[in-house]
Amino acid sequence: MSGAAPRIQQEFWRPPAVQETAAAQAGSVSSHVCSGCGTEFMLGAHYCYVCGTARAMNPVTDHGWVRYLEFHNIKDALGLPMPSLIAFLAGIGCLLAALFLGMVYTIKNFSDFQAVQLWRMQWLLGAVAAFVAGILLKGTASSQD
Repeated sequence: MSGAAPRIQQEFWRPPAVQETAAAQAGSVSSHVCSGCGTEFMLGAHYCYVCGTARAMNPVTDHGWVRYLEFHNIKDALGLPMPSLIAFLAGIGCLLAALFLGMVYTIKNFSDFQAVQLWRMQWLLGAVAAFVAGILLKGTASSQD
């Protein structure tokens, strides 16, 4: 183990040496090298540990239509607080369940028809309850702000 120390080329406390590439020589700045002192940023660091210069973050790329399905974008678009948004999504789920219930079950006689209609009514009542809960939660959240 003591023979490993002489083979170390760099001391542990010194910043890693920056190797210049053709892109760096041409004048473009790399996002993982400090523009102030030229040291390499630590993994996940927002500031240089040597000089304190802020790291230039890369802009987030646009992912197309998928960004509309992200939860925080839905929340911002609807302008609802979190509990109200969860109740709204539960109401939408209940409505979809009521709509697709007839497609899942085949009706063979009148008692099957009555059972499917009863299940639809239960899902619709669940949707109404979720929407009312969302409205009440929005009212209490907006009055606290």
